[in-house]
Amino acid sequence: MTTPATTFREFLTVLENAGTLTEIETPVSWDLEASAITMAANAIDERIPVFESVEGNETAARLVGDPYRGPRGREFDHLARAFALPKPARQSGPAYYAQLIDRLESQREPTVVEPETAPCKEVVRTHTDAGSDPDLLEFPWPYIHQQDGGRYATLTTLVAPDPDGEWGRWSRHRAMIHGESRASVLFLAGEQLPNRYYYEYERRDEAMPVALTLGGGPAVTAASEMWIPVGRSEATFAGGLQESPVELVPCETSDLRVPASAELVIEGRILPEERLDEGPFGDYFGYVNGPRRSMPVLAVDAITHRERPYLPFCVEGSGVGDASNSTSSLQVAAAGPDATLGLRAAGYDVEMAAPWPYTERTVWVIATDRPYPGALHELANFIFTTWGMLHIDCFVFVDREVNPLDSRAVVEALALHADPATDFHQFGVERMPKVPLNIYQTPDEKGSAAVGTSKSKTAKAYIDALSDGDRPTQTIGNPEERRRARDLLAEAGVSGVSDVAGVAAETDTMGEPHHTTDRSDQSRTSRTQHHR
Repeated sequence: MTTPATTFREFLTVLENAGTLTEIETPVSWDLEASAITMAANAIDERIPVFESVEGNETAARLVGDPYRGPRGREFDHLARAFALPKPARQSGPAYYAQLIDRLESQREPTVVEPETAPCKEVVRTHTDAGSDPDLLEFPWPYIHQQDGGRYATLTTLVAPDPDGEWGRWSRHRAMIHGESRASVLFLAGEQLPNRYYYEYERRDEAMPVALTLGGGPAVTAASEMWIPVGRSEATFAGGLQESPVELVPCETSDLRVPASAELVIEGRILPEERLDEGPFGDYFGYVNGPRRSMPVLAVDAITHRERPYLPFCVEGSGVGDASNSTSSLQVAAAGPDATLGLRAAGYDVEMAAPWPYTERTVWVIATDRPYPGALHELANFIFTTWGMLHIDCFVFVDREVNPLDSRAVVEALALHADPATDFHQFGVERMPKVPLNIYQTPDEKGSAAVGTSKSKTAKAYIDALSDGDRPTQTIGNPEERRRARDLLAEAGVSGVSDVAGVAAETDTMGEPHHTTDRSDQSRTSRTQHHR
């Protein structure tokens, strides 16, 4: 595809054409089976599974397991293909970031289409239509982990009102299904939309209209993962990512507008002063996160969807260690470029800000300079007090020549340049809000606060791993000779050359990629192609 994919179905075609998707026709159960197969695919970096037949499914909906999980070491690859970025952006993290930031700086206003032309309105069910009440239980929401408190919608875009703009705000929040017309939504205070609910709508004893959408397309999903500042719109950023306006359509029961190509839209209200259990849930740390919390209630007013909709879902917890999932890939491929752009817009000279691969939200690495004493502390202060950084506990600052996505290079910077006596800094001691998802907290520390944050406060930390000007640089060997030796070995068919060569094999300048083999291309000739 030479133009960006603008719908979820076009994105699946991109994956299919790249040989990174497999359709499973054998009926599977939503009860652990679909998630187990997906986790197995995640663990061995296999193709994305599409479950064409799901048992106990009244709508003939199909499940898609972790569709945004990119190949290991190139978590951004699938989104790069979806956005039709040039090939270097599929091979090099810094090249991908540069291309995506260019797209983010070229925002496009969305367009509004008529309901009769919107794919997400192929089936419409509201309480006002006799005999067609919306029913969440008609859909095969997966039961993902054996100890989960219930079935979940995990890979979602929540659309909510925006007093500063006409397009609404988008954010990602999981929802636990409680019955035909009720769900609990994970709303953590400190995040933008939950703050609006807790401190504006609920204080006025007013329900907050929302629309929970699934399968809105790659640009919609990516923008929902980003930390778009107040006064800006995720819809316009998504338009920049796909180089064309996102098509929106009015909801049936509110003034909100949702992505017209979405696979499924759940319209409803987050009720004030009402709570339902949420969790336990196998979370991104790789552990079951408990105990149950009380979270705000989504009351369903309408459900609209495509015929035989695809319901994408994420298996959280399989992104820890060597495996990956949609969340970890979206953090690298969407949140990272957006954070880099945001820090630059705030006046900080940042080369690249990215999550340390597989930590998802906990540890981030920022490549920058130290223009004057205290500059890193000022940058840390800005970051830790920004609403989008609630989940992040630690930052590692490295030289701008270091690729933050190269874990080995980051560890080398820590080992060579971070003095434990002077370069490890605790920030905001006992004043920063804690996210109750962190596993290092005791149940008493987590509590069950009414606004979804832990009752105790915490500190954050940052590490200065920048080199000083008077410290020696690498002097053993010649970079050009090492590169030539590596290339000769690769031409001779020796595998794993880049891994053996270490940091020098990654890059002598930040923009030069690994010489690794594209696994999906390599396996294409030996795998049976499946066609939709």
